[in-house]
Amino acid sequence: MILSAHDLIYFDNAATSWPKPPCVAEAMLRFMTGIGANPGRGGHRQANRAAGIVYAARKAVADLFHFSDPLRVVFTCNVTEAINLVVSGMLRSGDHVVTGGMEHNAMMRPLRRAEMRGVDVTVVPCTPEGALDASAVADALRPSTALIALNHASNVVGTMLPIADIGRIARANSTFLLVDTAQTAGAVPVDMEADGIDLCAFTGHKSLYGPMGTGGLVIGKRIDPARLTPLTCGGTGSRSEHEYQPDFLPDKYESGTLNVAGLAGLEAGIRWVLNRGIAAIRDGEIDLANKLIEGLRAIPGVTLYGEADARRRVPVVSFNVEGVDPSEAGMRLDEEFSLMCRVGLHCSPASHKIIGTFPRGTIRFGMSVFNTPSEVDDALHAVARLARKRK
Repeated sequence: MILSAHDLIYFDNAATSWPKPPCVAEAMLRFMTGIGANPGRGGHRQANRAAGIVYAARKAVADLFHFSDPLRVVFTCNVTEAINLVVSGMLRSGDHVVTGGMEHNAMMRPLRRAEMRGVDVTVVPCTPEGALDASAVADALRPSTALIALNHASNVVGTMLPIADIGRIARANSTFLLVDTAQTAGAVPVDMEADGIDLCAFTGHKSLYGPMGTGGLVIGKRIDPARLTPLTCGGTGSRSEHEYQPDFLPDKYESGTLNVAGLAGLEAGIRWVLNRGIAAIRDGEIDLANKLIEGLRAIPGVTLYGEADARRRVPVVSFNVEGVDPSEAGMRLDEEFSLMCRVGLHCSPASHKIIGTFPRGTIRFGMSVFNTPSEVDDALHAVARLARKRK
């Protein structure tokens, strides 16, 4: 049976947002039923219309991040692929990278693989609340530092890092800043220039309300594309007379047919977010997170993780209930209360080691603009019931 959002409480938005604005599916359907052609592979009108959809998506991403050149927006399948493009394509043996202690495996695994080919990685510790001191990043820099690579907000505890401060440090020290915005794009204002971000990795299926299989990398103007080797090579629809990959953006990094239906949905999702206003979305989600945090703190047996102030985090809240294993809690919340959440290590074992929840993990509630205060009340009631029944 397929349920609607009215039949359950969906608190798994830190993994994938749901529901989506209706305009997202409508845009995807319009492409599939009314256009359907391959962009850049032909001169007929449908191919040109498909190319227009791709460019509109690039422009929407550029507008979202306050970036002036849509052609430096490169599309990938997700934020993980975008991060891999940077780590594999930019770093060379002997380079040094600074990262944080609360990274998702989308960042840590590529960096650990880079270590095997001679890249030196320094992990700057975070506090048990998930905070990172910008001065500690500055202290970790070396003459060989080629990249600072950080998430904008933890997917486990939601704590945001001082990206603008770190961006200033990167520029003052002639190094580059890669930011994983998986948890913040669409939920928190991100300005590449003002924040000093050189490489902005994003995903479409979370707070941009687009479909899965969409994401990308915005390549800042301080980055020379000659320094960034593509992950793949192949057909691009341009310079087809040559057997060598084009060296210009975005074609250098986009081999093969793009997910145009997905990009149509992504563009619709971003425009919906921008029309609603990221500041307004942020205010509403802060209110929801504060309500949830305060309610959980009042339940005996509940341990909360992360910053207490919702203004210092995205609406991602991790907690545990004494005597209840997180996996059991997730199953019971689903079966008894129709509440969908995420439990375990959340693909970030380093985070759980810092907050002291490795290897069991936590119960994670991730909210979105579509959640309501009444749903938070129902979720608190469900957690209180779990806590009363704990072993």
